[in-house]
Amino acid sequence: MSEMAYSIGEGPATRVSLSLPGGTAEAIQARVGKREFSAFIAAAVERELRGRVLDEYPADYESREGPVSEQARQRARQVFDEVFDEEDQRPAAS
Repeated sequence: MSEMAYSIGEGPATRVSLSLPGGTAEAIQARVGKREFSAFIAAAVERELRGRVLDEYPADYESREGPVSEQARQRARQVFDEVFDEEDQRPAAS
């Protein structure tokens, strides 16, 4: 039997157990209600995973291809700015 590999956010739901600080759990439930609690956690985890993939990409690219030029960095920043402007979701710069 072969296992299927799923991307972030794909595949059937899998029941897991996790522990959260009480205040965090209460804040989530107050915002989204009991019925949407799992969906909220899933979305938050997916955002975190995608963010980490994006954080890791520049170092991975440089290890394979060498240093990224300043011109390429500026172009990448411009592309990200355009995308975030379209989606109206600008993240905090680090």
